[in-house]
Order: sequence, then structure tokens, then C-alpha cells
Amino acid sequence: MKIGIAYALLKRQAWLTVEVPEGSSIREAIDRSGILAQFPEIDLTQQKVGIFGKVTALDTKLEEGDRVEIYRPLTADPKAAKARMKADDGKGEPASS
Repeated sequence: MKIGIAYALLKRQAWLTVEVPEGSSIREAIDRSGILAQFPEIDLTQQKVGIFGKVTALDTKLEEGDRVEIYRPLTADPKAAKARMKADDGKGEPASS
């Protein structure tokens, strides 16, 4: 069956179509895709994965046409970033210089 694997950095993205046997897991599809060789910074022990935007476990079984997504780690705590923006101008938007 065919599935897609997606991973995106700010300046580089990958979309791979992979043929996997019926009953394959997300982890098996990622391994088969070769994406870990293209992006050695991916750490599946730390980064989350999902199918069509829904976070799920590496052992989740795939279905024909699924899009597996590997999510980048957050670089800032979203709540702290929002609080910082509010403190900058009181409107929740970055202050202009």
C-alpha cells in the first residue's frame, strides 16, 4: 500500500511516497522511507509523529493513503511566547521597532 511521509524544517521540506506492506506501523514506514538518513537530526524518541495532523504512537498501524507527519520539536514554549508578546505591547502582537 502507498503512504506519504512528511517532514518540514523552515528552509527544507520532504514529502516521500513509500510502498509498505499491509499492517505496517508508522515506525516501519519511516524506516523504509529513508527519511532518517536525509534528516539525521530527527530523533523519534523525542519528536512526535502523527497521521493527518493527529498525534499518534509509532506502533500505530497504517492504512492506504495515510500521510505520516514527523513534527519538529518546539523551540519556544507557546504560552511563554504569547505572554512575552502581550508584555511587549499589550495587544498580543510583537512590538514594532
